Amino acid sequence: MEFWPEFLANSWGREFVAGGFGGVAGIVSGYPLDTLRIRQQNSGSGSAINILRGFVRNEGPAALYRGMGAPLAAVTFQNAMVFQIYAVLSRAFDSSSSIKDPPSYRGVAMGGFGTGAIQSLMLTPIELVKIQIQLQDRSRHSRMGPMKVARAIFRLEGLRGMYRGLGITVLRDAPSHGFYFWTYEYMREQLHPGCRKSGEESLRTMLVAGGLAGVASWVCCYPLDVIKTRLQAQSPVAGQLKYNGIADCLAKSVRQDGYRVLWRGLGTAIGRAFVVNGAVFSAYEIALRCLFGSGAAIRT
Repeated sequence: MEFWPEFLANSWGREFVAGGFGGVAGIVSGYPLDTLRIRQQNSGSGSAINILRGFVRNEGPAALYRGMGAPLAAVTFQNAMVFQIYAVLSRAFDSSSSIKDPPSYRGVAMGGFGTGAIQSLMLTPIELVKIQIQLQDRSRHSRMGPMKVARAIFRLEGLRGMYRGLGITVLRDAPSHGFYFWTYEYMREQLHPGCRKSGEESLRTMLVAGGLAGVASWVCCYPLDVIKTRLQAQSPVAGQLKYNGIADCLAKSVRQDGYRVLWRGLGTAIGRAFVVNGAVFSAYEIALRCLFGSGAAIRT
């Protein structure tokens, strides 16, 4: 019974809970654009507007939120773990600085890199199931929910199937998380000098710095994300395993659609990244201040 009070009294516990609030804000604010991004990456052609119009016309607006329930719970926990792991690693890679001072930019980048690699172990099965659900359409006779999709993959491919795309997820998330946290810390300091130590940045600073961090993390790894989507979009249930790995997927995709395919859906991803990560960091920082009294009061 005494675990939670002691856990929340610890700085690590505060990072975990605040990160969870950030995860909820990110999923709710950006899920429709995420569904559109997945549709773009897996399609042969078509602009974002045309794909969106056709999707909403055939499936209805609610379909933009299809499959949100599973990642909402899972990503809340995953995001909580990301901020928790980052808080530990950013200090571990910068042990020379005082605990009262923020970690150096080197510690931030290295901590983010390590965080991205570790969180890939949690994220890969979640994104695999999410992508499978997002690519379902109304023409299918029996639309499958998250548990059915997961069970079908596990039954046909075992644990290895649940982790299809792990390698490309690590390659994507390790460097992107390094850019992610470094950009956020750097931009919030540029927008509001001294705030990394005082914690006095405004809500506007949180939104802009978080949004730019999201954009930077996506731009640096976007071609890898396209390959990851195509690998995880394969459905063993429908007998659609057409790629034999990262190199095979890259070669076949470029041969079929040209190098532009590696940047397909980038505009949607950038728009979503700015909205989602502005919400994530704002919710995280606000939760730290409101729930645990960390830092100063929030100004608009």
